[in-house]
Amino acid sequence: MEQYILALDEGTSSCRAIVFNRKGEPCATAQREFPQIFPKPGWVEHDPNEIWSSQASIIAEVITTLDINGKNIAGIGITNQRETTVVWDAETGEPLYNAIVWQDRRTLCDKLKAELKSGIIHKKTGLLIDAKTTVQPNVFFKNTSF
Repeated sequence: MEQYILALDEGTSSCRAIVFNRKGEPCATAQREFPQIFPKPGWVEHDPNEIWSSQASIIAEVITTLDINGKNIAGIGITNQRETTVVWDAETGEPLYNAIVWQDRRTLCDKLKAELKSGIIHKKTGLLIDAKTTVQPNVFFKNTSF
């Protein structure tokens, strides 16, 4: 049975799947864009269900293109947006809110810098307060009732 590696790339505006053979040659590719949501100036969000369905559809597409199934996939590599944050309901598995994208510039960063002093967070986490870290969206979620 021929074995392949499936690479998944979850980007800021699209997702991509590439299947590679044992020689490292790409055998099939698929890409699907998904919309960005801008509910307020400086806010950038994604619908987590749209991300999930986009990924699922491109996986199905590359597997169908090669006429293979999951047993042919020897491994999966995944890359994603890293700092984009989603909060899920532990019981239902459903997202509680849209994903807050790494590009999001909610005013929370300025508020955290003023109230918590960035030095305290940096000392404890090694991170500076910035929209590109998960500190900001996690504080937003903590202060949001669902």
